[in-house]
Amino acid sequence: MNVQASLFENISGRIKCTACARYCLLRDGQSGFCGVRTAENGHLNLDVYNFPYAFNIDPIEKKPLLHMYPGSRILSFGTSGCNFACKYCQNFEMSQRKNVVGKYMTPEDIVKLARKSNVDGIAFTYNEPTIFMEFARDIGVLAHKYGFFNIFVTNGYETPESMAMASEFLDAITIDFKGNGEEKFYNRYISIPSPQLIFRTIKNALDYGIHTEITDLIIPEIGDNLEEAKNMIQKIKDIAGEYIPLSFLRYHPDYKLSIPSTPFVTLKNHYDLAKSIGMKYVYLGNVPEEQYENTYCPACGNLLITRHIFDSRVTGLNSNGNCLKCGFQTGIRIK
Repeated sequence: MNVQASLFENISGRIKCTACARYCLLRDGQSGFCGVRTAENGHLNLDVYNFPYAFNIDPIEKKPLLHMYPGSRILSFGTSGCNFACKYCQNFEMSQRKNVVGKYMTPEDIVKLARKSNVDGIAFTYNEPTIFMEFARDIGVLAHKYGFFNIFVTNGYETPESMAMASEFLDAITIDFKGNGEEKFYNRYISIPSPQLIFRTIKNALDYGIHTEITDLIIPEIGDNLEEAKNMIQKIKDIAGEYIPLSFLRYHPDYKLSIPSTPFVTLKNHYDLAKSIGMKYVYLGNVPEEQYENTYCPACGNLLITRHIFDSRVTGLNSNGNCLKCGFQTGIRIK
C-alpha cells in the first residue's frame, strides 16, 4: 500500500521533494536519489512507510550521544535507502538499496515493540532518517505519549521544511560530518556538492531546542586534513558555542573503500586541535582510550562520567547536571 508523503511541492507538473537538501525534482513514476520517495499522480509516496529494517537494542552511547541520559537503552532501527552514497558505508546492505526491504510494521507496532523491549527511547539510525521523515514523525509523536524520547542519527542534510517536522517529535540529534567537512571529500566519496548546508541544520536544531551533538568521521589519507578540520570546528563553535559535544570517530574499511583504519595519532591530533580552538567537550570514538572517552568538568577538571566503549558511569554530577565539586552547570541531561 502506498502512503503519501507530505514533504513535497508541485512545480509545473513535477514533484519537488523537500525532505532533504537535494530537493529532487521528479516526473511521474520517478524516485528521488534515495530510491524510496516516488512521484505518482501529482503527489509523493513514501515507499518505506511501515517497512522498518534492522532493529537492535543499543546503549545510547553507541549513537554516539554522550550528554543525554547516559546509560539509557535505545530501540534503534532504519529503513532501506539513503540520500548519501558514502563509499565507506558500514550499513551499505540497507542504505544503498534502491528498493523497499523490511518487515511490515506500523508506528503502533514499533512503539509496542519499544514498550516490550523495556527501552528508554527510540533512535532513527543506520540509514538516513530524513528520507523517511513522515514515518519517523508518526512513530515519534506516538512514542512521546508513552514516555519515550526520540533520537536522529543524521548526515545533517535536512531542509528547513524537514527540520520543522522533526521539531514536532525529536528530542536529540547527532549530526555526522565526514572527512572534516571538506568539499572535495563530499564530492568524490559521498556524491554531495557541498557540506555547507549541514551547518544550517545545526543552527536549526538548536533553534528548535533539540539536544545536539556532533561527530566527525576521520578517514586517513583522504579525509584527515587538519586545516579543513580547523575550518569545520570554528564554524561549529561560531554556531553552537564551545560547549557542544564533538566526537572524532575512527573509520574502518568497508564497502568500496579499503584504506586502513584511522591511526590513533591522527585522531589525537584532531582532539588536540579542537581543544586548542576552545571546544570544552571533545571525545574520540571507536577507540578504547578512556582518557578521551570520559567527560570532565570544563570549570574544575572533576571527572563527571567514566566510559569504557559503550558503558557509562555517572560519578561527578547531581541530578540537575551540575558538577558535584564546583557546581558548574554542564548541560548534561541525567535521567
